[in-house]
Amino acid sequence: MENLLNHVLIGIAVLFMFSASIFVHEFGHFLVARWRRMKIEEFAIGCGPKIFSRTRNGILYSLRVSPIPIGGFVKLPQMVTSEAVEGKSEPVPPAPPLSKIVVAFAGPLMNAIFAFAIATVIYFVGLPVLVNPSVIGHVDPESPEGKMGIRQGDKIVAINGKPVSSWEEVNTITALAPTNVFQVTIERDGATTNYVLTARAHESVGLKWLNLDPYQRPVVGAVEPGMPAEQAGLKKGDHFLSFDGVPVISQEHLIELVKKSEGKLSEVVVEREGQRLTLHVTPKYDPKTQRGRMGIVFAGGVYQVVRPGPLPWEQFASVWNKTIGALVAVMHSSKTGVRASDFSGPVGILAAMAVETKTDYRLALKFLVLLNVSLAFLNLLPVPVLDGGHILLAVIEALWRRPLNPRIVEYATNVFGILIISFVLYVTFFDFRRLPLLKAMFDRDVHVQEVATPPSGLSTNPAPAESVR
Repeated sequence: MENLLNHVLIGIAVLFMFSASIFVHEFGHFLVARWRRMKIEEFAIGCGPKIFSRTRNGILYSLRVSPIPIGGFVKLPQMVTSEAVEGKSEPVPPAPPLSKIVVAFAGPLMNAIFAFAIATVIYFVGLPVLVNPSVIGHVDPESPEGKMGIRQGDKIVAINGKPVSSWEEVNTITALAPTNVFQVTIERDGATTNYVLTARAHESVGLKWLNLDPYQRPVVGAVEPGMPAEQAGLKKGDHFLSFDGVPVISQEHLIELVKKSEGKLSEVVVEREGQRLTLHVTPKYDPKTQRGRMGIVFAGGVYQVVRPGPLPWEQFASVWNKTIGALVAVMHSSKTGVRASDFSGPVGILAAMAVETKTDYRLALKFLVLLNVSLAFLNLLPVPVLDGGHILLAVIEALWRRPLNPRIVEYATNVFGILIISFVLYVTFFDFRRLPLLKAMFDRDVHVQEVATPPSGLSTNPAPAESVR
């Protein structure tokens, strides 16, 4: 009962945070539209049938519901609208282009202001950081990296000039870069050396990794009797090094690799009492989780809270770089392996937010910064239906000095609206396929520790085992 109540509270918190991001965006449009004395017919949260509505001062305030929460709107008949979403409006005099521009810009601006406010809170309350420093584990002396002089215990401090401190950062930069050749700065005993390393890609996964092993790896906490892991010879305390030829960088990464290898004999390399062992396992389908499983229990992960947290503008810069990096990676998908299907729709966003909320409220706030900065950026793209499209059309109208053909504008708006909704449904399909992975992340047992300074060394305290995988 207590567990159910906890899940309900997390669900309420997630919906509240997601709705807050939509509300501040639409409230920005609403405030500036009133300032510019434009006609406002409706202020709605959600896109679907109304479940609550109230009219005040000629404005209909409504709460709508749909299968997936895809947003909300302020119905402004003097702006370019989509009748498919907002319904028909009564004819009204056109608004000046300047009014359309400032009203459209107000939504993304409010998201940015909201994100900055949250980032400021994070700075004061601190931010949990996963203890996963970019320290290199075993290096084969006969490998190209070993022959260059790279050794176990070395630490990666920069890739292509970008500072890194964790394997998460190392692998994000490597995966998103439109190249497989990197200048890697490695530190040993206070001295740094630059190496030119070539990343390798895995055919079934598609993404790239450096041919280097992290020092810290997922650890087996227990083995389920009768499951493939036991049959393969895996034991408590084994450290996963690679699975099916891919270096394992996290518990979630291993779960994804195992899921894709259902029914396939796969090579597993583990470290046991200082020795590297090669085993073979065939993950089998689990009808409960609807994915391939080996049957192990992971040892738990550790977060350490750093106070103060990152400065607000540092958080903005981080989100901006990740957003741009992801878009560039998709445009060079043949080189990066990153595809549009790797993006998250509303279902994936809500699930990921639930994972962060369950782990620690500060991680949920961090995700909220990411969400709002991304909303601001994406809404400013010059695409009809989006705010950037409204701005572009208003600029064209101002330069042309006459209103645009309303039929053509409405047609373009509806076409792009359908395309965007189709894309949302497309990525949502893959969101559902990723739900078992997100559920595994939600169920994990993590430990948050308070520290005064950022963690720089390896965690030596063993964490208790978490739920079965």
